[in-house]
Amino acid sequence: MARKKAQSSDWDLLLTKLPSGKTVTETERKRHVYRQGDPADSVFFLQRGKVKLAVTSKQGKEAIVAILDAGEFFGEGCLAGQPLRMGTATAMTDCVLVRIEKPAMTRLLHEQHYVSEVFVTHLLSRNIRYEEDLVDQLFNSSEKRLARILLLLSHFGKESRAETVLPRINQESLAQMVGTTRSRVSHFMNKFKRLGFIDYNAGLTVNSGLLSIILHD
Repeated sequence: MARKKAQSSDWDLLLTKLPSGKTVTETERKRHVYRQGDPADSVFFLQRGKVKLAVTSKQGKEAIVAILDAGEFFGEGCLAGQPLRMGTATAMTDCVLVRIEKPAMTRLLHEQHYVSEVFVTHLLSRNIRYEEDLVDQLFNSSEKRLARILLLLSHFGKESRAETVLPRINQESLAQMVGTTRSRVSHFMNKFKRLGFIDYNAGLTVNSGLLSIILHD
């Protein structure tokens, strides 16, 4: 029988196996968890909230790599010998984080085979998502890319037919994720709203009908 994907509560339980080397912290919205170029000496587990991962070029241009939800790890590059952070992690909402020191995480993965298995599965699932993002960037229009990102942020596929993405997400951030201009994002967002696919009444709410934009040739 296939083993089900570990949920956030499962990870909370698994991390109790760490008697030392971890710290639970609360981070306010817009605060940096770490900055690009900082020493890569720990892994983070997001218990509550949303975190933005971004990379800044030498010219100062920022690109959003991912937006993470509760139940996800980040900063795991240190486990593969990465000496410095390759990007910046910023809290998009008030967050609760578990900071796990590199030696403690390494020891946990070596000693607890089930933890190692589900952690690798978690990383592979995220890599698949990144590959899908790359294909989306290469072959789809900016309108379809925006629609896909909104569906991903709203956890499309859950039982609920509509879900609030993030109360304070702005069009500039969406433009960085899509790889287009803010004016283009504004144009498509107005179109999606007019068609009834999104709503702004209580934060940004995405309806499943937005999928038709992706499926339409």
